[in-house]
Amino acid sequence: MIHAVASEAMVRRTEQWFVRQGAPTMIEGYGFRSHVLPRMLPALTFVAVGSLAWLVLIRSTGLSKWVLLGVIVVVMVSAWKLLSSFVRRLPSFSRHTTIVLLVVYAAMPVIVPLLQYVANDEITTPGAEGPDYEWWVVPLWFIAFFGLAFVATMLATTYGLGALLRAAIRHVIADLRNSVHLLGRALPPMLFVTLFLFFTGELWQAMNRLHWPRVSLIVLLFAAITVLAAAARLRDEIGRVEQDLRPEILKGACKGTPLAGVDIAEPLQPKRLNGRQGRNLLVMLAIRQLVQAAVVGLALYAFFVVLGLIVVTPEIAEQWIGGTVAMSWLGVPSAMLRNATLFAAFGSMYFSVISMSDAEHRRQFFAPLIEKVERTLEVRAVYLTVREQAAA
Repeated sequence: MIHAVASEAMVRRTEQWFVRQGAPTMIEGYGFRSHVLPRMLPALTFVAVGSLAWLVLIRSTGLSKWVLLGVIVVVMVSAWKLLSSFVRRLPSFSRHTTIVLLVVYAAMPVIVPLLQYVANDEITTPGAEGPDYEWWVVPLWFIAFFGLAFVATMLATTYGLGALLRAAIRHVIADLRNSVHLLGRALPPMLFVTLFLFFTGELWQAMNRLHWPRVSLIVLLFAAITVLAAAARLRDEIGRVEQDLRPEILKGACKGTPLAGVDIAEPLQPKRLNGRQGRNLLVMLAIRQLVQAAVVGLALYAFFVVLGLIVVTPEIAEQWIGGTVAMSWLGVPSAMLRNATLFAAFGSMYFSVISMSDAEHRRQFFAPLIEKVERTLEVRAVYLTVREQAAA
């Protein structure tokens, strides 16, 4: 039982706390119209205004183009901030308002090219130029752009990806000493696996001919393997999270939240999570793991670039490649930068997969994060009880 003056204001502030923690799905009654679409509105407006601004910039040249660009950026950022302050109160859109917003956004792939045609007497879009130009490429490109923007914004808003990413970066910066310790433990075994491959002539020949788009696909493949491995492992971690809902535990969890003044007299019963809430916790754990792997990858990339600058002279690179050495705009062989990227991606994947089974790393990394998940569930239990009392 909870002895407190339960109010709708307290409930709303707690829901905003969940959003800031990157766990918006913990809000009771969390839905697309009531919570997701209102918070998507600033990003969707940013995309729509940006696409319309493109119509102005596409024909501008010289200094006027940069002045217009500056004005447009100021207007877009101001609109973003204004709408963000409005939706911070999480308004619930009516059915009519929801339909109007979705119809207007769905019409943007038609409105943008039509306005461009009226302004410029032609429609310009990537992939719709040259002798093989087909008219149907234009609407297809715009539909794909606005569709992808909508899906990406919806997923990021639903699971609080922005807040989670900011929190993960803050943790990495705050735990810089711990990150250096982890790099000291992680780099030697990974270098043992990859160092001698860096000096393989056949690999340099392949990287000299392989363009950056293909290298990016290889990096994405390693990232996909990392995500799959982390998802399988972290799902087990979530299953082991304990919900200890004794009064003293709940009071400690509620400190620093809008529920800090709630008087909890009796233990509460654990609340079952639905599928979306479980995925939200999984994303919370996975983002921290992926950011940590990215730190290791950047360190590996820097190491191999420095090693290449010291060891691989232009003559050695030409001998390994057996032909003309493609140079990057930095004045170093492109093969060296691509090799460094390849080994950094492989090393971060190797580190992420192996470290999840290492007891020391689990103690340093998982323990604080599991505590955060447990606190989120404890605050949710109190929030649901207070919400019931406020509605009574």
